[in-house]
Amino acid sequence: MSDGRGKLPGVAVPNLTRDDAAARARLLAVDSYDLAFDLTDGEGRPGAGTFRSTTTVTFTCREPGAGSFVDLVADTVRSATLNGVELDVSTYTEEGGLPLPDLAADNTLVVDADCRYSNSGEGLHRFQDPEDGQVYLYTHFEPAEAKRVFACFDQPDLKGTYTVHVVAPFDWQVVSNTGDRTIEAGPGGSQLVHFGATKRLSTYLFALVAGPYARVTDAYEDIPLGLYCRASLAEHLDPDELFRVTKQGFEFFQRVFDYPYPFDKYDQLFVPEFNAGAMENAGAVTILEDYVFRSRATRATYERRAETVLHELAHMWFGDLVTMRWWDDLWLNESFATYISTLCQAEATEYTTAWTTFANAEKAWAYAQDQLPSTHPIAADMVDVAAVEVNFDGITYAKGASVLKQLVAYVGREEFLAGIRRYFRTHEYGNTTLADLLDPLSEATGRDLTEWSRQWLETSQVNTLRPVAEVGGDGRYTSFAIEQTAVPEHPVLRRHRLAVGLYDRGPEGLTRTTRVELDVDGGRTEVPDLVGHPAADLVLVNDDDLTYAKLRLDERSLATLREAIGTLPDSLPRALCWSAAWDMTRDAELPAREWVQLVLAGIDAETEISVVQSLLARVQSALTSYADPAWAPTGWTALADKALQELESAEPGSDVQLQWSRTLAAAARTEEHAAVLRGLLDGSRTVEGLAVDADARWAFLNGLVAIDAAGDAEIDAEAERDATATGARRAATARALRPTAEAKEEAWKRAFHDPDVPNAVHEALVAGFWHPAQRELTAGYVDRYFAEIGPMWERRPGEIAKNAVQYLFPPVVEERTLQAADAWLGQDGQPAPLRRLVTEGRDGIARALRARQRDAAAN
Repeated sequence: MSDGRGKLPGVAVPNLTRDDAAARARLLAVDSYDLAFDLTDGEGRPGAGTFRSTTTVTFTCREPGAGSFVDLVADTVRSATLNGVELDVSTYTEEGGLPLPDLAADNTLVVDADCRYSNSGEGLHRFQDPEDGQVYLYTHFEPAEAKRVFACFDQPDLKGTYTVHVVAPFDWQVVSNTGDRTIEAGPGGSQLVHFGATKRLSTYLFALVAGPYARVTDAYEDIPLGLYCRASLAEHLDPDELFRVTKQGFEFFQRVFDYPYPFDKYDQLFVPEFNAGAMENAGAVTILEDYVFRSRATRATYERRAETVLHELAHMWFGDLVTMRWWDDLWLNESFATYISTLCQAEATEYTTAWTTFANAEKAWAYAQDQLPSTHPIAADMVDVAAVEVNFDGITYAKGASVLKQLVAYVGREEFLAGIRRYFRTHEYGNTTLADLLDPLSEATGRDLTEWSRQWLETSQVNTLRPVAEVGGDGRYTSFAIEQTAVPEHPVLRRHRLAVGLYDRGPEGLTRTTRVELDVDGGRTEVPDLVGHPAADLVLVNDDDLTYAKLRLDERSLATLREAIGTLPDSLPRALCWSAAWDMTRDAELPAREWVQLVLAGIDAETEISVVQSLLARVQSALTSYADPAWAPTGWTALADKALQELESAEPGSDVQLQWSRTLAAAARTEEHAAVLRGLLDGSRTVEGLAVDADARWAFLNGLVAIDAAGDAEIDAEAERDATATGARRAATARALRPTAEAKEEAWKRAFHDPDVPNAVHEALVAGFWHPAQRELTAGYVDRYFAEIGPMWERRPGEIAKNAVQYLFPPVVEERTLQAADAWLGQDGQPAPLRRLVTEGRDGIARALRARQRDAAAN
């Protein structure tokens, strides 16, 4: 087997290739891991720096006498034996792992090593709570970081069972994948926890979480449930709501899958400095602790948390019970979990409008990602682990889920679920490919899905659908068709199952008068059922959001929306109209100022807070990137004035009031607006029902800092007032926001050169570097960015490097930014994942330039 392994950013970690993984899987089969960890300093206290990791792995080799390798990233390898024979560890390197020569048919490998704690959210992450000094640990291994914690065959298709032994301080909670455990006294006053063997799992789904976590328990039928968070956050944990959503998910999934929960307990652990929203470790899900709300949160935030909870629970079947063979089929996990969790929300929880949120959030993410130069098929070509690192994106999650929704519309829901049930039964505790899913789906639906797969899973980019109609003298349609287009780089025209809705104004607002469901195929599809109908005030292609495509609005529909979008009584068609208008803005067909005016005129009637939040975020994006800079200040003032007006008139204590307060903080540019924020902070101005809690205070302070209306003294005072881990992150953002050359230089150096900045603080400070009111101050960082990203990519861990490259890409909408990006991209030898991120940033600038030109032309 060739070594063929490159290096991931930041440390000398092996970058396993798909070919080498396949070759190793053909050669080896894993039986079991027995893992022993010592998380103490030898005297019962929490360890620091490194921890002892001893691995015993039993496995078979199909070609006795062949050689292979085991993955390991360790500070020191103390010893290693293969079948009782000492291996030479003096030549061990992190890049190469441990060579395994002359394998027998049955093998036992024992590796004793000291591995490093991390501050990057990868491997075994160590966090010390600034409030009480307590230490918390958790693992995060996706896609291939288990090797940082124990010696293993770190690829998804070499599953094994895990028996675990952990030495930890006596007062810690210790959690792993199974609830079967015993505890005895350990050395130096510690505890020694033994966990029974797990079911067969991929390495990336193993979990170890340890620390003085607060714990709340419950049960669903005979399944033990647990919730964990840091002790200093325990007062904010809302177990009743979390257990309610979890139990609703258990009832729904076990019923629709017709397959019992496949593990012996279900813990949800809210952990600090987490890189993702959550991770589906079997029976021990880790979740971003920001979902323990310490301040007032909107219903939309609770809805997002519920989706995350249900998404991870769905993974227990789709991902953990049945796992993809290699990362090409990552979408099999993520797309399905996104689709089915939204279905569960809509049908089994209080969030009955979840498909509106899906249309407005997930699909918008997918459409934006799919139009980047780095777009890829849903069934992606992942040649190595480095490619996977940047592929947890809007295509893998949201486009895939949208396509599954389209498939369900095409084949029928019950037929689709019948195929899924066969899939679980056939492949339980195993690994699969796309073909393994399509076969039972084809059997259950009676349809050959080969062509569907080719069109939807194996091609890239998004189609655009446009209504084209002619109206006779009597005001009725004499012809009606749907035109489908594709971009030249990806010219595929797909088959869409969709509905066309006709809406007219009336006493009840804009209501649907006609709906026609049909298949759209090719460049033009006639819709004869609409010929003879009165011409509608609003034509909505893809009504009910059945397919995945960008929509265009005809001139009459657009005019109707300018005057009456708020009169659409149903949230889903409103969301689709907002989405179509936003796509037209991003594509430079609609001037950015018209988008801003459309939203500010129609948002008052919006009933879904998730939609309100996304609309206001898009207004800010339009003003930052797409509006003519000569008009943008007018737009910012209009937004801030609207926010102040709505803040004072909104229902006291409502979600809308809370959101407008945050928008005022982000949009404030004048002394009048600054005075309001200052008064809210010092208490000299109050708004009935508005909670000025910790998160609100930071939002208001950041708004002031960004426009030089507050500075170091106020930041230091707020950081002292909120001496928590969240407060430290908020302070990092505030300090990066200061509009001085010295503050920007300090933030830049910390982001690019300080290895001691943990991942969550790093993300917070880079989020504050650029601000639309400070473009002149930061314009000089364009050249520095391209000079420093390469060396930084080599130095920093993967997630930190990725965040720096993405968040610090210069949002300087000028030709010189494109030229600098092109010059960098023209250099040979740049790592492919880094090239992808830079290419995406460049595309954003090119899109913004086109939109600004369109907006300027509307002046």
